[in-house]
Formats: sequence, C-alpha cells, structure tokens
Amino acid sequence: MPVDPRLQPIVDLMNAQPPADDKGLSVEELRARAHAGMELSFLAMGEPGPDVASIVEHRVPVGGTEGVEAGEITVRVYTPFGDGPFPGHLYLHGGGFWLGAPSHFDNLCQATADGAGCVVASVDYRLAPEFTFPVAPEDGYTALRWFVDHAGELNVDPDRVSIGGGSAGGNLSAVVSLMARDRNGPPIVFQVLEIPATDLTGSHPSVEENGEGYLLTKDGMQQCVDYYLADPGDAKHPYASPMFADDLSGLPPALVMTAEFDPLRDEGEAYGRRLQEAGVPTVIRRWDGQFHGSQSMSKIIPDTAAEYRDMVVAALREAYRTA
Repeated sequence: MPVDPRLQPIVDLMNAQPPADDKGLSVEELRARAHAGMELSFLAMGEPGPDVASIVEHRVPVGGTEGVEAGEITVRVYTPFGDGPFPGHLYLHGGGFWLGAPSHFDNLCQATADGAGCVVASVDYRLAPEFTFPVAPEDGYTALRWFVDHAGELNVDPDRVSIGGGSAGGNLSAVVSLMARDRNGPPIVFQVLEIPATDLTGSHPSVEENGEGYLLTKDGMQQCVDYYLADPGDAKHPYASPMFADDLSGLPPALVMTAEFDPLRDEGEAYGRRLQEAGVPTVIRRWDGQFHGSQSMSKIIPDTAAEYRDMVVAALREAYRTA
C-alpha cells in the first residue's frame, strides 16, 4: 500500500527541503541542528504522555573501555500510580547512536509506565562519535544491572524486568539482551524491538528500496554507522549487529515492530525470524503505510499510533503476567 495519506504531506515537505550544508560544522553543531529538527517534526507531532506518579533522575556509575574513562550517566525513572512492587522496563532511546536524550521520549515512557503498570528506566547512554562502540551497549548493560540491583528502592520486582527501544534503541535492546544471556546477567522477561537496526552492514534489500524519500536515508544511516564504529570491521560484531550472533537461543521472548517504508524493515524482520528459528517466542508486526518513526506521530495518525502503542503495552502486560 502507499504511504498513509495523512503522512504523505510530511514526506513531501521533507523531500522538498534543499540538502543541508554540513561543511565546516562540528558534531556538536550538527547534533544541535538535528535536535532542533526533531523538536519541530517528530516531537511536535506526538501527544504528551499521561501523568505518572513521579519522574526522578538518578546518576549511575559506568565503567570505561579501551581509551574511554569511567564516568556517570543519567537514568530517568518513571513510576506509575498505584502500589508496587511494579514490573520494570528498561528503555533505550533511538537517535542513530549519536542523537537523542531521555527527555525526547518522555511521552512514550509515560505512556508505557501508565499503560503497562510498570516502572520505566530510560537510559541516557553516552553518544557517538565522542563515545564509540562498545560504550553504548556497555552503558545499557550497566543500567540494566543497576535497575535490578536497586529494585527495592525503585519499587520494582526484579523478576519481572523487560527491555525495549526504537531504531538504535532497538539495536541496543537486542544487544543488551544478548549480553545478559552471555554474561549470566539479570534475567529479562521480554524485549520490545521497535523499528530496530540489527545489521550495521546495510546489506538488506529495504536499505536500497526505501533509502531515499522516506526521511531516514541510506546516507543518513551510513553517517550514523561511521560515527558509531571506530573500526568498520566491528559492523559484524554481534554486540554491534545482533544479526551476526551465532546463536539466538535462550533470549527473551520478543515483539519486533517494523514499518513498510523503512530502510531498516528487512533487517528487523530477518532478526525476528532468526529469533523464531532459535525457539524464541517472537511476534513480528509490519505496519503498512508507515515510515521510520511515523508511529510516534499521534497528532497526525491518532488511530494507528494508539493501536501501535496498545500493542506494545499489551505485550508487556502479558509478559509480566506470565513471568
């Protein structure tokens, strides 16, 4: 089917913009410009999230890697109304590994906390290119361990913790799930992989099919990968591209969401099929007429956006119920 007619004017407007002149701009300037664009597009087209009981930021120590000093990151914790202990959901935001912050995804985290009745911990992992692979997934894994270790004070049931995120955050959610399995880390009861990047080699057909004209472009994806991977050879490392993991058995059940006109569509669905083949209970849902990130545009497509978010919430509720 074609792009949802309600979304087509957005696609047309973005395609009518002249190419941005990046010459001479620093990463900080490029990031500031990109964030300003996000606030005028994706963020402006989403409804505010429902009220929750509290939103509290915590500082979490994180270790160093080769050439990177140890430091601290922020984890923003959203607690729903009611009596706990609540299930917990670790959220890893999108942004191509070099953009984004928890504040950009407040509405999604509040909707998840309220709808699924869980405490959401949104991770402000360190961004590329200042911090290249494997810093982001290591920060995510450290945040998972912190979330479980501090479950008592956060009013969380440590036996009912899930993970999820979109785009680069979907990549990191899949990777942290692999890390937790490989390292005998905290158990994860469910993973929500929304429009995930699972293969940083860019070798799937939808990269060419949808790589121009639908906001996320092939060139833009390559820029993200170039920022994220100091060594291009790491594109086949399973903690950078979970598609290259030899064995996907023993991972948490999954919901994999893709969009018809997304360059990442095929790799997300391929990863979902590999999970199924490995015996991991996995639901794969393609959203026809949608492009990368359009599911958050609830002011434009309120019915589709609500159905999409309801599917995530229902999957989490069921995972917590059966954990």
